[in-house]
Amino acid sequence: MSSFQIEGGRRLSGSITPQGAKNEALQVICAVLLTSETITISNIPNILDVNNLISLLDDMGVQISRLNADTYSFKAENINLSYLQSDDFYQKSAALRGSVMLVGPMVARFGKAIIPKPGGDKIGRRRLDTHFIGIQKLGADFHYDADKKRYEIEAKKLVGCYMLLDEASVTGTANILMTAVMSEGITTIYNAACEPYLQQLCKMLNCMGAKISGVGSNLLTIEGVKSLTGCNHRILPDMIEVGSFIGMAAMTGSEITIKDVAYNELGIIPDSFRRLGIQLEQRGDDIFIPYQKNYTIESFIDGSIMTISDAPWPGLTPDLLSVFLVIATKAKGSVLIHQKMFESRLFFVDKLIDMGAQIILCDPHRATVIGQGNHLHLRASTMSSPDIRAGIALLIAAMAAEGTSIIHNIDQIDRGYQDIEKRLNALGADIKRI
Repeated sequence: MSSFQIEGGRRLSGSITPQGAKNEALQVICAVLLTSETITISNIPNILDVNNLISLLDDMGVQISRLNADTYSFKAENINLSYLQSDDFYQKSAALRGSVMLVGPMVARFGKAIIPKPGGDKIGRRRLDTHFIGIQKLGADFHYDADKKRYEIEAKKLVGCYMLLDEASVTGTANILMTAVMSEGITTIYNAACEPYLQQLCKMLNCMGAKISGVGSNLLTIEGVKSLTGCNHRILPDMIEVGSFIGMAAMTGSEITIKDVAYNELGIIPDSFRRLGIQLEQRGDDIFIPYQKNYTIESFIDGSIMTISDAPWPGLTPDLLSVFLVIATKAKGSVLIHQKMFESRLFFVDKLIDMGAQIILCDPHRATVIGQGNHLHLRASTMSSPDIRAGIALLIAAMAAEGTSIIHNIDQIDRGYQDIEKRLNALGADIKRI
């Protein structure tokens, strides 16, 4: 297992381009199973989770060609359904959280699917109820095999219906949507997720011949079709990487340009950074972050402490709260970080406290950060990355700390960030993979 060795205290300069969006990639790559025709997808990030999913599809019988560094063609003409019964499939899909989104396309096209309890980040309980209840309402039967620890799904006939989701789950909406596009009749999904990545999936499916209306809203209407065709699709830039780079620039007192960010798809993210006092400018489709000697957290109009919390889109994505938390430690003022969706995502703050940050962990969902401004001098530390987003937050802290830090278990970071040390070293960072 690899580690990062980081020499902190270095300012960054230059420009960096975000990778393709991980969360979108996992959805649209699963969607290739919906047709026997060729689908070409570009701007695919070269990261562990995505590469593992592509490898899994290859093992399932999908014909895959890498056309260039970030573009693949997929042709799911001859799927080996018996492979789903194998130990190899169990092990590979169980280690990959995104594998749950294979269920929708498999049930829609083949009437059956098998999925183990999926893996991914250890950030607390992540329910699959929304996925399963929605697909059940379309006519699928679910059976959990306790001995083999897997779900077996079968559908003799899928029929559209109205459903109100109990939560606006992004992957849940994607899974139900991919099931509904080939169901008989009309499906209406209310309280659907409407993140840009989900909108991208809808646009791709419509290009394949699906009939989805309401794209971008929380009310999706799907008119089922009998079959889908191939298409070409380009993945959006990763908004989580964009936010991570903004945080790095602020925390290290750097001046950088983030290129080709699809600014209009970033929603509330830029203004959320401005609430922490971080200056950023839109320049065309780029973001320029100027050097700031310090930054001050805003307070609410009535003078009360600022609260930054996650919420379903167009609210703030939960994947960036770890970044907001770490950069708040070097701001002037105090802020309450409220992570509503996952009960274990804030448990990395003890590592920041060891480095000298002033943070009160109120409960599993809330942390109060007392920003010390330029009085904060983070100490180098040795730590381990518990999940992707905590990992990047710890990397940001290590880049701002004085001395040499070590971060273990960086496979977690590799799951979501492509060649991160090479790209940051090109800006002036000093990160070694050991």
